[in-house]
Amino acid sequence: MGSKKSKPQPIPDFETPWRDIDWNKKEHLEAELTNIQLNHPELRCVRILLHGPVGAGKSCFINSVQSVFQGEIKTKAFEQANAKKSCTKKYKSYTITDKNAVILPFVFNDVMGLETQDEDGIHPKDIVNAMLGRIEDGYKFNPISPLSDGDPGFVREPRLEDKVHCLVSVVPASSISRMDTGIINKMDNVRKEAMNLGIPHVVVMTKVDDAVCPLVNEDLTQIYRSRKIKEKMLESSHRLGPPMKCIFPVSNYHEESNMNNTKDVLILTALLQIVKSAKDYIEEHHS
Repeated sequence: MGSKKSKPQPIPDFETPWRDIDWNKKEHLEAELTNIQLNHPELRCVRILLHGPVGAGKSCFINSVQSVFQGEIKTKAFEQANAKKSCTKKYKSYTITDKNAVILPFVFNDVMGLETQDEDGIHPKDIVNAMLGRIEDGYKFNPISPLSDGDPGFVREPRLEDKVHCLVSVVPASSISRMDTGIINKMDNVRKEAMNLGIPHVVVMTKVDDAVCPLVNEDLTQIYRSRKIKEKMLESSHRLGPPMKCIFPVSNYHEESNMNNTKDVLILTALLQIVKSAKDYIEEHHS
């Protein structure tokens, strides 16, 4: 009987990574994020709004960030595998804490996922309401009718801390090519409103190791040597608007029971850019 042949290893598409990243800087990234100084009397945290299609991994990204800072897998925001409908029904804020229970200087807001049909998923106007700080925490979204002045849950005089300081689109690398035009149009309208308000826009591209590229499936550290991942990022830029420098591929914790340094560094790298963008916005528009 002959010996079983080993499976050939995928070959990187680029000889050197096209984006520099240091896989040994996890502690440095954590420290930088923990010690961010906002220098604004009204703010202790920047507010980050996540939005995107159903099943993109918005809640999972929040849980992944919390897991990184806790050093173990955490499930703070409710998740549902292979969701066809949004599992997020209410507007909710999530603070992030470290191992010593210290609240970190950024807070996430999660919203209902976008869907193709107008009667399903969050109404784009409610994403704008959230950016403006007009929605109370715990408000239950109505896909057919966005929140308006006089409705329960509407905030007439939002404080700066209620408003959003960075808009983050969460999209899956595995299906960005197939994302319905209706959803893309809704996201484009939200982006335009953010631009009118001066709010920065960052894209977090999830599910990079979900059968997108054999090289990355085998070794996540090769992510910036993968032509397929770069193509998915370029497509995200083309369809959603932000330049490549504002698009960050990540691999959320969704099936693991142990932490992974490579995942952590990708997540922290994306988060640091998001928080820096939010801080720049505050300094430019609210100093």
